Amino acid sequence: MDCAQLANTAASGLVALCCAVFAVTYHRHAPWRSTAVGRHLMSFTLAIGALGAYTVLITVWSEGAPATALRAVRTLLLVLIAALVVQRTHMVLVAQHRDTSELEDEPDPPAPPH
Repeated sequence: MDCAQLANTAASGLVALCCAVFAVTYHRHAPWRSTAVGRHLMSFTLAIGALGAYTVLITVWSEGAPATALRAVRTLLLVLIAALVVQRTHMVLVAQHRDTSELEDEPDPPAPPH
């Protein structure tokens, strides 16, 4: 394994570890299941962590049946991440629309004295 591949594997392992720590912490300390944002945060974090774990595992098992299975899982993970980004975009648009409509319902602030 050359330096670039070793660095990539180490960084991917770090990403997987950090995502796992976040997921455990968030699960234990926040009611993440009760909101769409919480569920999205958990799903996105776990998907990114799984992608990091994939990189570590494919480095160890780069050939044979395990590698084929891992590559199929990677494809599914990428599709999941794309779907989560679409969901994130939708959530932002809904939140912005909600903020805009709330602003339209508020009365105009009083004019400053002359």
